Amino acid sequence: MVTAYKHEPFTDFNIEKNEQAYKDALSYVKGELGKEYPLIINGEYVTTAEKIVSINPSNTKETIGTVSKANETHAEQAMRAAQAAFKTWSKWDPAARANVLFRAAAIVRRRKHEFSAWMTYEIGKTRKEADADTAEGIDFLEYYARQMLELKPGVPINSRDTEFNQFHYIPLGPGVTISPWNLPFAIMAGTTVGPMVAGNTVMLKPASNTPIIAYKLMEVLIEAGMPNGVINYIPGSGSAIGDYLVDHPQTHWINFTGSKEVGTRIYERAAKIQPGQQHLKRTAIEMGGKDTIIVDNEADLDLAAESILHSAYGFSGQKCSACSRAVVHEDVYDEVLEKTRALAAEAVVGNPEHHNTFMGPVTDQAAYDKIMEYIEIGKKEARLVIGGDGDNSSGFFVQPTIFADADPDSRIMQEEIFGPVVAFSKAASFDELIDVANNTEYGLTGAVISNNRAHLEQAREDFHVGNLYFNRGCTAAIVGYQPFGGFKMSGTDAKAGGPGYLLHFMQPKTVSDQF
Repeated sequence: MVTAYKHEPFTDFNIEKNEQAYKDALSYVKGELGKEYPLIINGEYVTTAEKIVSINPSNTKETIGTVSKANETHAEQAMRAAQAAFKTWSKWDPAARANVLFRAAAIVRRRKHEFSAWMTYEIGKTRKEADADTAEGIDFLEYYARQMLELKPGVPINSRDTEFNQFHYIPLGPGVTISPWNLPFAIMAGTTVGPMVAGNTVMLKPASNTPIIAYKLMEVLIEAGMPNGVINYIPGSGSAIGDYLVDHPQTHWINFTGSKEVGTRIYERAAKIQPGQQHLKRTAIEMGGKDTIIVDNEADLDLAAESILHSAYGFSGQKCSACSRAVVHEDVYDEVLEKTRALAAEAVVGNPEHHNTFMGPVTDQAAYDKIMEYIEIGKKEARLVIGGDGDNSSGFFVQPTIFADADPDSRIMQEEIFGPVVAFSKAASFDELIDVANNTEYGLTGAVISNNRAHLEQAREDFHVGNLYFNRGCTAAIVGYQPFGGFKMSGTDAKAGGPGYLLHFMQPKTVSDQF
């Protein structure tokens, strides 16, 4: 009997045994750094001459590992393997497919700190952020397995006296997962095993910044009993194998998380029918946000400042759900701004291996350059309150940055920065707070800090985002509790970690049997 779903608990690193366990995991992973990793196609390990080198963003002299890089030939081999595996995998009992995920979740749970430590090194996550990432990955494995069990019998429909009608779901076919670097285990795992447990086969193209944590998931799934060819691990260039697989006539679905520019391009390309294509491709696309925390004049101002701080600077602001805009009622604007500034001034920026580090590096030189460019833009558009400094001499570190008195239509209030930068803007009424919050092309997450229940109920209807939170930050959705996805240019609102997610990768079939 499968127990009821509960999310994986987070680790309290203030408990000495937990802190020591994480230190031990860091030490173990440290000893594993620098190894080489092959492609995995149809269960075979393929080494290529061209490599992807994974670098520690906290210490650019440290190589995390070297990964073989796939080209179009490998992508085509992966497609053929996925097509062949689909013939049998799609016919497996859904409970058997779910069992692979349950076994994988148990394996990752036993190695939880190890997986988190890999992310501390490969992408610069602090203990707290890495632990939450690993826990969310476990949650996706557990939750989607249970969802598949619920979908297994289909849905009851009506039958007349002389017939028996059935309505059930079948998988689509081979597809491609293009996963991001910012939640390199959680989102990568969820966007891969969701389609997989539904009976599809997968070509996994992980982000080039974080290919090794994706390889570690492959090891776990193979150990858990996944057959050859069900998931094919092919890290490589988006413009090469990414485009090739999106355009491929035998690709049935594309699961993408990343930038608006790439997501909209995939959406357009997927709509074009290729020679030999006999189906319409499904797309599940999540493209980021420009997320706002509203602070009402009837609010807990300490809670407001803490919510802004953690939402803006968790993982250096490199979350599609990160708070990059604080829209505050003019009555409490100065006080909230000062409270947030004081908290940001105390936030320790540095090597995420250390226990007291609040914020680690940004991901790479390109991200660092982009963030610093936006900080210069912000200096011209608003008033710099704190931060604005960066240091890329040995890693990619940017200080928590706050701009005040930003115009709602300014670039720093409209464009996704994806870094530790938050802009403050004031409004004279709650209606205006809502209007400013809604004035971007994105609609992913938002939060309202208020003790006025009428205002919260107004926001429930009028704040147009896919994930809306009251009296807390705008990040940290939990699988099965806050299904995640956004409106407008934030994507197709696939609602990852929700009850309808697997249906994006399945199609309903009606069978009518006459007596």
